[in-house]
Amino acid sequence: MRAVAERRREDGPAAIRDDALEALTELVREDLEACNRVIVARMQSPVDLIPRLAAHIVAAGGKRLRPMLTLAAARLCGYRGDRHVKLAACVEFIHTATLLHDDVVDESALRRGLASANAVFGNKASVLVGDFLFSRSFELMVEDGSLPVLAILSRASATIAEGEVLQLVTQNDTATTESRYLDVIRGKTAALFAAATRIGAVVAGRDTEDEAALDAFGLNLGLAFQLVDDVLDYDADQATLGKTVGDDFREGKVTLPVLLAFAAGDESERAFWRRTIEDQEQGPNDLSTAQGLMRRHGTLAETLHRAEAFGAAAKASLARLPDGAERRALMDVVDFAVARAR
Repeated sequence: MRAVAERRREDGPAAIRDDALEALTELVREDLEACNRVIVARMQSPVDLIPRLAAHIVAAGGKRLRPMLTLAAARLCGYRGDRHVKLAACVEFIHTATLLHDDVVDESALRRGLASANAVFGNKASVLVGDFLFSRSFELMVEDGSLPVLAILSRASATIAEGEVLQLVTQNDTATTESRYLDVIRGKTAALFAAATRIGAVVAGRDTEDEAALDAFGLNLGLAFQLVDDVLDYDADQATLGKTVGDDFREGKVTLPVLLAFAAGDESERAFWRRTIEDQEQGPNDLSTAQGLMRRHGTLAETLHRAEAFGAAAKASLARLPDGAERRALMDVVDFAVARAR
């Protein structure tokens, strides 16, 4: 881990991205392999389309970041059993189900650089297999037998749905406030990060203060992660992003870079945002115009600055937990989340 830190200082953002995930993966490798076995086993069904569609999105190469957070948090809290393995699989099923549903709602054609499941199998199958994976996650919660765990993960599932609906309500609305937008991403993204890390403390039997600390870590990490995604949608290489650059713009999503550009712009610029985001009247050059306005007003840099602040809060929340490889790995993951936009 110390070599990773030294390489990170020398090689910059790309090294942060590679080394942080490499270190975390290596740290929880045995548990992660067990988690992957659970995922594969629980994707099975006599209805052939279910494992085929589920395998399609799993094969798209997700980083397993959220389940790794559960595995690392449990070890950080001194847990040495195996309950966290199935719960990590549960977290991944919730995440995968939301991806399937999101791609249908957003009419996305790509997921992690490959054709999305809805593009291959259709919207109906994607929604129903997403429901299947949600159900599998609740089976795993029940098997664990912990009411506190059930409460945390079921609440997170409901909060994710609320966040997605709130995003639908605020879509195409340039009058959305920054506070309202943070409510959206707190629900749709950060809630699962928070639940994933919090249950690590629960299975380890730690006190409520440690639970709260890991909850805060996950929540702030999730907020930072989503804000960086907001930046990448306007300022990334498509092959690196794994989806079409400008999707948020074309869908009329009101993300923080848009809100900041709208607030900073003159009346003609605001008219541009109303036409493209609210009225969805977009021409072939409008995405590049939007990117130019964001550069003019520094809204991508400001969004990244906000992400860095949430990242710093995430790191600070770990101060009460034991120092060691797990805590250092989790702190490095914060750097990974932010460095994706550099």
